[in-house]
Amino acid sequence: MDLSTISTLSTRDAARAAVIQTLPLFEMMRMRAATTARRHPTLGFAGSDAASRLRWVNQFTHTHRRLGPEDREVVSPNNDTVYSNAWLDLSGGPVVIATPDMGERYWTLGLLDAWTNPFAYVGRRTTGNRAQRTLVHGPGWRGEVPADITQVIAAPGQDVWLIGRVLVDDTPVDVEHVRSLQLQFSMRRPDGGDAAVRLDTLLDGRVPEAPPAPLYQAIVDQALERNPFPAGERPLWPVSRDLLPQALSSVYEELRQADQPQGLGGGWALPVAVRTHWGDDLLTRARVARNLIGALGIEEAMYPTAEVDADGQVLHGSHAYELRFPPGGGPRVGAFWSLTMYRRSDCLFVANPIDRYSIGDRTPGLRTDADGSLAIRVQASDPGPGFNWLPAPPGEPFYVVLRLYQPQREHLDFHYRYPPLRRL
Repeated sequence: MDLSTISTLSTRDAARAAVIQTLPLFEMMRMRAATTARRHPTLGFAGSDAASRLRWVNQFTHTHRRLGPEDREVVSPNNDTVYSNAWLDLSGGPVVIATPDMGERYWTLGLLDAWTNPFAYVGRRTTGNRAQRTLVHGPGWRGEVPADITQVIAAPGQDVWLIGRVLVDDTPVDVEHVRSLQLQFSMRRPDGGDAAVRLDTLLDGRVPEAPPAPLYQAIVDQALERNPFPAGERPLWPVSRDLLPQALSSVYEELRQADQPQGLGGGWALPVAVRTHWGDDLLTRARVARNLIGALGIEEAMYPTAEVDADGQVLHGSHAYELRFPPGGGPRVGAFWSLTMYRRSDCLFVANPIDRYSIGDRTPGLRTDADGSLAIRVQASDPGPGFNWLPAPPGEPFYVVLRLYQPQREHLDFHYRYPPLRRL
């Protein structure tokens, strides 16, 4: 979207442009309503009944197991890490996030502002694996930083989404160890007091379609008071109440259908290519907020995605495929990589006889050929012993995601040659 031409737009087009600009803000508030806790461990429920929109913020919630086909809340989830989640409300002052020594393990806490900019990280790549105490504050705070703080993060607004990922091996011992690490994550005030506060989310975060115009306007107006437009971005809001309903309907449908990834060759594309800020690419920012909200920057993780084979044909479980990395030509990563399978119809994992939803450099028993190449069979039926097998859904279209954790320069500069999936 070229903001320099906004003055020449019709009122209808101007309304559409304003929705594209503010949609990430609304969708972040929707996700806050959907993912914050109703109950505090000691203070109890935030609201008096099940219909209450009150939630606790400045409080961690965790998943303690890797997701599988029975989990349907999140589309295209990873099968490598467990998640930790928190929403920060900085209007009452800073919060201090304490994390334990994580050993040698991969982990990250990614911080997104209310406009979906992944503006900061704590974790293996950026701050290391030692025990840490991170102070996060909002705009205008000028208080004293306690002596035991290891780093300070200045947030551009009062609302922040923190998404944590911790690598876990598929063994009971490691699952329990990671659970103990997650339970040591804490969020308190600089004086040591509990940081948790009640917040009225004002909406039902479980409804993913275009919202009613009055609700959209109320949420955006409230969020803007706490999270101003990014620096240098010309505000296009507010919108005429008469034009907003049609603009919402058309933009939400358009963004659901739109797919504008960056082509990588070999049938691979990169749906998200942000680093720390979307800049003036408001349309892509809105598309990602609609379809892939919560995406971190590519310096932390890249997710090249393939929906077609080497001949451009849609990947389908009625066929067998091979993905072959040449000798020395595997993914270049500072942490690890995996290839994950998803059914195309619902973007979820596919149940299979060996309970394998991803395969990668950490998969036990991964075999390389005599010449050093690595071949992965992608098909519904068992190819037999001696093959690296990623099961596909029988008789259904699918897609795969090559997850690259801490991708190296060859990937970040888009020079890496991604091998295609070849139909056998």
